[in-house]
Amino acid sequence: MTGLSAEPPSKPAPAHNRRRPFGSRRSMAVVLAIVTVVVLAVAVGAELFVRHLIQNKVASAVACEVQDSASVSFASMPPVIWQYFTSHYPDISVQTGGNQVRGAKGMKVNLVIRDLRLSDTNNSKGTIGALNGTINWSSDGIKTSIQDAIPVLGSFVTSKVTTNPGDGTIQLKGLLDSATVKPQIANNGLSLQVVNLTALGSKMSTDTVQKDLDSLTSKATQNYPLGIHADSVRVTDTGVEATFSTTNATIPASSSSQTGQDCFSGA
Repeated sequence: MTGLSAEPPSKPAPAHNRRRPFGSRRSMAVVLAIVTVVVLAVAVGAELFVRHLIQNKVASAVACEVQDSASVSFASMPPVIWQYFTSHYPDISVQTGGNQVRGAKGMKVNLVIRDLRLSDTNNSKGTIGALNGTINWSSDGIKTSIQDAIPVLGSFVTSKVTTNPGDGTIQLKGLLDSATVKPQIANNGLSLQVVNLTALGSKMSTDTVQKDLDSLTSKATQNYPLGIHADSVRVTDTGVEATFSTTNATIPASSSSQTGQDCFSGA
């Protein structure tokens, strides 16, 4: 019809305008993914750093005390970084290298520390709910320890060390001489009590040998910090096994033990 003007057709929206919402969502997703990766990387890095830091502190304290290398592991949960900031460590496992414990060669220690809470005060560095440990002393280690620490007795322990789990004794043999000892608990540590001594052509007496053995074992297994004491001992096919423990122990602000060093207060 004449006199009526047709409205111009509307222009379609530009193609790039229609694609913008999808592009924005994709860009946002990429940004969120990057942020998530960065946050996770920082969290993992912090966890590994703190784990390494605390492992080194605990391992150094144990290594100082036993005079051997030590490795440490923590409970997987909660994360160690959380344990660090709360100063509460529910479960720590420690294992020494097995080379020696102080002067006792071939001795290895396995420890489980539970409910460690750190709090720095004038008199204490914190508390330990419980500590349980196992010491294994190999037959060869016993032989080497005696040869190194007790020259008079070690001079005839040249053959071998034989363990007898049945009667709980250990026999030290040389070419002509021999000694039978029985591991026992004494003064909160491990002792090798002389049961029989045969020293042909030697002036050694049972009292002398006992005194030397006591000196060796007391230096290795007595006077530990935190009230750690021996609970049991038994002879095995490969040596001697002893268990140690302490409960509700206070970590002193400063201390020194048989080693003459302050090992645990700085852990």
